[in-house]
Amino acid sequence: MEIQAEKSPRLLSLDVMRGLIMILLAAESCRLYENMQDITEGYSINVIVQQFFHHPWNGLRFWDLVQPAFMTIAGTAMYISFARKEEKGISWEKNFRHIAIRCFRLLICGVLLHCIYAGKLVWELWNVLSQLSVTILIAYSIIKKPVWIQLAISVMLLLTTEICYRWILIPGYDQPFTTQHNFGNFMDMMMMGKINRDGWVAFNFISTAAHTIWGVLIGKVLISNSFSSTKKMKILVIAGIIGLISGYGLDWAGITPIIKRIATSSFVLASGGWILLITAFLYWIIDIKKKNKLAWIAVVVGMNPIFIYMLFETVGHQWFNGAVAIFVNGFAGLAGMGNAYSNLLSSLVTLGLYWVLCYWLYKKRIFFKL
Repeated sequence: MEIQAEKSPRLLSLDVMRGLIMILLAAESCRLYENMQDITEGYSINVIVQQFFHHPWNGLRFWDLVQPAFMTIAGTAMYISFARKEEKGISWEKNFRHIAIRCFRLLICGVLLHCIYAGKLVWELWNVLSQLSVTILIAYSIIKKPVWIQLAISVMLLLTTEICYRWILIPGYDQPFTTQHNFGNFMDMMMMGKINRDGWVAFNFISTAAHTIWGVLIGKVLISNSFSSTKKMKILVIAGIIGLISGYGLDWAGITPIIKRIATSSFVLASGGWILLITAFLYWIIDIKKKNKLAWIAVVVGMNPIFIYMLFETVGHQWFNGAVAIFVNGFAGLAGMGNAYSNLLSSLVTLGLYWVLCYWLYKKRIFFKL
């Protein structure tokens, strides 16, 4: 079945979702979650705070959904942009040059960020931007294919991951789902000559490309004239439930564990399911029910996603966060506030200042694009 695009107004729910993702990432950069952890240690509420940290290995927490959501929304935005360009007569081939250049810039930004983290020149490909530079290319290469082919290719990517981890057993890297000893670690040694001590692998771009492809499919559904708004929401919900059942089923049956750090097929399916349900919920609330009075709070951040990400990952880490803390902690100390709470306040103030900057850029109609 072909899904035909309609000329429709901008989907506010997608802008909100993108903005929420960036706010969550900015909060992490401001060390908000670490400071919340310090304050809640030993209290029952700490169970909720733990959801803002990656699961150490086999399991799934809320924070494990952020990168997949980032990659999915990139696919959705790419498809909507492509559909509108097609309406203007811009061909796939002509637009490919733009996509390829953008992906190259994403790769460069990802590598540069690792250099900044390390404080020296390094060749590392674990950053989400590096991964995204490949998944976007994969998704764009099949963007005009029928839905069933795109779904089939996404499943093939997951099967490829399963085959590589289970059947390509290199001495020292022959334990499929054990950190530091799996196929992904072997590929890192081949590509970078090193292994990430926290278990992340660059080979994730194969399985997580499914997220970006599914993002394309979400875009096809949301701007189609083949379905009503209610039908679109139902499609997303049903697809999300299928993803959850498949992902958690593989894990609970002991077939493939849910591990974000090596992006197992079960993780991609389960996280994809949650993202589809979140997308459906936001679409229903914001675009169908029109309950969007506060949407602007997230939208102003989502309009400059790569800029704000690069800002808090570079200037933020290197200088801005500490500069704000000097003044906030200083005045908080004078007011008799303890270190833990003054650090939390500093994180909130820093996050607020990032938001103010995004708001100013939005009001001035300044949008940075790669």
